[in-house]
Amino acid sequence: MTLNFIADLHNHTNASDGEYTPTELVLAARDLGLQAIGVTDHDTLNGLDEALAAGKEAGIRVVPGVEVSLRFRRDYFTGTLHYLLYIPYALLDDAEFREMAMGIFGQGRGAGLVRARVTAINEEFGPNGKTPLLKQELTAAEIESLSPNVTRRHFAMALKENHGLDRGQINELIGNDSRSYVPSGIDMTQLTPLLKKYPQLVRVFAHPAAGSFPGESLYNEVLPPIEIVDRLMPEYLDENILGLDGLEVHYPGHAPEHEALMAEWAQKYGLMMTGGSDCHDRVERPLGVTGVSQDELDALLEKLEI
Repeated sequence: MTLNFIADLHNHTNASDGEYTPTELVLAARDLGLQAIGVTDHDTLNGLDEALAAGKEAGIRVVPGVEVSLRFRRDYFTGTLHYLLYIPYALLDDAEFREMAMGIFGQGRGAGLVRARVTAINEEFGPNGKTPLLKQELTAAEIESLSPNVTRRHFAMALKENHGLDRGQINELIGNDSRSYVPSGIDMTQLTPLLKKYPQLVRVFAHPAAGSFPGESLYNEVLPPIEIVDRLMPEYLDENILGLDGLEVHYPGHAPEHEALMAEWAQKYGLMMTGGSDCHDRVERPLGVTGVSQDELDALLEKLEI
């Protein structure tokens, strides 16, 4: 197979929700004839050391990164969008960076997400909330006591058994259309301190047009349409909040007309163009579907100084 790109910069391993181990992903990229492979697991750096070692052994460049989940609660959009950070090699040897980064990313999942959802429920439906339904505030402890791996079911159990709510009331509190619903991920302002302290990180908006793919797409998931992304762009571009260096233009879930539009956006905002397959497995979301040219790879490597 002849590829029309030389690097695939967006891929996942079993350090998050991918099928490949980091080593397997790197070797698969080498076997495809790629010059470089991006390893960008969801909200974790845990696969990068193995990937970098495998890349050195296999003679293929590994571009380390992470795909950060950002949650939004706006009057026009409630949901999660993704933000790629590419990381200079030197930062991975910085224990302080790793500790700060993982501490921030972890607030968007697990116990951090439970606490955020409990707070939102109390603000809206607690005894002093906007729409009081609970006679006493919900606590994270009563949810977490039910399981080490909290799901929506555990919220429902606590609300029924501890607070006496019926099914309709429970759905009002924890349904996806609830006024207190908090999607997974962190608020963008939680990421700001990391970006301020480590400005050498390269910041890329992941698959901005995938939510407008016409028809069914495994790459679409529950992403918002381009019109919503366009409204959010000023927040992404604001250097006091996030800031952007690049836009993921080449993506399997971007229809040709949307890829062309994203290239226009990149030029409009002065952003580099990146791209990748968003590989998760060998069949449904495979490696080597799309990627970047030599010039696009060089621009990223120059920015990273690697």
